[in-house]
Amino acid sequence: MMGENPQRIPHDHAIVRACQAHYIPHVDDTSPRHTLFVGRLNYDTTKDDLVTLFETYGDLASVTLVRDNVTGLSKGYGFVTYKRSSAAQLAYRRAHKKVLHERPILVDYESGRTMKGWIPRRLGGGFGGRKESGQLRFGCRERPFVEPRITVSTFKTKTNLAPSISGLA
Repeated sequence: MMGENPQRIPHDHAIVRACQAHYIPHVDDTSPRHTLFVGRLNYDTTKDDLVTLFETYGDLASVTLVRDNVTGLSKGYGFVTYKRSSAAQLAYRRAHKKVLHERPILVDYESGRTMKGWIPRRLGGGFGGRKESGQLRFGCRERPFVEPRITVSTFKTKTNLAPSISGLA
């Protein structure tokens, strides 16, 4: 192992699985503008809880709580589809950060059918992550992409000044 290029050796099996996986997007006959992603759910939240919360904004077409295939336990997110896009817009505005089972939830539009080339987080895409872990994906309404305040030209200018400033000390 010593002497090998460490950048060519995956440091974790999840990276290997993600690189070898092939994503087949979900095919649905509903409009993606009618479908909301609901995340950060308490693991005790049920499909009925989602129905009760989201039916106040309009007529629902479907509600899906995503569960682990093996254990059957909730994965902490789901999808809510409305019959009308106006109801989805209302829920998007009003349900975001609403507290459900003692947790503020995240409500955003479904990205899988609206963004070209979208792949889920489990395959190395998606949004989220924490900057402390070095896995931040910019996007989503919680962490939108923001242009850096320091541009490359500003950085070059400041680094060129550094030798003359350090010479003063």
